Amino acid sequence: MRGLLLAWACACMLSAAAAPGIPTAPVPRAAVAARDYLAEAKRVVDAAAQPAAPWNGPRNGPRAQPGKRIAVVAEDLRNGGIVGVVDGVLEAAKVIGWRVKILDSSGTPDLRLKMLANALASRPNGLIIVGGDVHALLPGLQPFAERSIPIVGWHVAAHAGSVPGTPAAMNVATNPLEVARVTALAAIVQSGGHAGVVIFTDSNFQIAKDKADAMAAVVRACSGCTLLEVRDVAISRSQELMPDTTRALLARYSKHWTYALAINDIYFDYAAPVLTQAGMPNTAIAMLSAGDGSESAFLRIRTGTFQTGTVAEPLNLHGWQLVDEMNRLFAGEGVTGYVFPVHLVTADNMAADGGDRLIYDPANGYRDIYRHIWQRP
Repeated sequence: MRGLLLAWACACMLSAAAAPGIPTAPVPRAAVAARDYLAEAKRVVDAAAQPAAPWNGPRNGPRAQPGKRIAVVAEDLRNGGIVGVVDGVLEAAKVIGWRVKILDSSGTPDLRLKMLANALASRPNGLIIVGGDVHALLPGLQPFAERSIPIVGWHVAAHAGSVPGTPAAMNVATNPLEVARVTALAAIVQSGGHAGVVIFTDSNFQIAKDKADAMAAVVRACSGCTLLEVRDVAISRSQELMPDTTRALLARYSKHWTYALAINDIYFDYAAPVLTQAGMPNTAIAMLSAGDGSESAFLRIRTGTFQTGTVAEPLNLHGWQLVDEMNRLFAGEGVTGYVFPVHLVTADNMAADGGDRLIYDPANGYRDIYRHIWQRP
């Protein structure tokens, strides 16, 4: 990334060599820098679009700790990414032999704390939070900490790994800032360095704000691109707000708006129909998402309906990782801190690694590896 930013930093002039007696013609060095920027951006994007690499996560750990009851508090089960992770937790829990109770906060502040209270009342051995912001949930998490109930989460903080200052032992996620950068670089590559960008985010979540800031920084570093606007739309209200928001942006920016970037695919579920109703051709605005790789996103990419990419999370794999991290805590061990590499899904590569089923499910044998760790058939 440093190389990309440095490539844009130089705006002086480079003189071209000329024949004797003929004045040299100045060649904009910025143009050279632009070509270098695009070349490096393409290298990063191409690397992110490769098929899943062999498993580079943990291969050893404690055997299955039997008879555990797990409470799962989901931020919003209308969100395809969250549903995918919950499905992975359920699949892994069945293998390891645990019982799971699922509670849905429906994306509302009042229900978040209520669902945590309900989870505590179910007397679980462990708590998994899927979505949300662990810092905002601290009042509801403190009773779990006081009872020494281990907590792990998915997308609950701005960074993957440990979450200092909270009871959450682990935030399972890909690197959110790298996800954001790859998303924005993909838009720049697809546009040839001439993207007119609107970014959708949700300021209720620090991870969303950080991803939006990272995308905006990449777009601003592209001298031929224009960051038209960063639009704040609550994910929980995207169905209600995105249709009118999309119409307003079309009216304001018209043909200058050529790329839509978002911190989650769900925004495009409600923007794409508006573009179709407005008579926009599928190539008029390209949509790319910095997470999570929902079924609807895969379908839009496959059919060529506006969306051209999503930096998809390995949702099912992350569900298995949550169970494994919890099992390590039950066994008195530390979490792995494992972070799965970033992967960009496009029409060119979506047939691999589960894309034919409209999901990103890496073909790296992770299920068998976790079964081996847990010593489960």
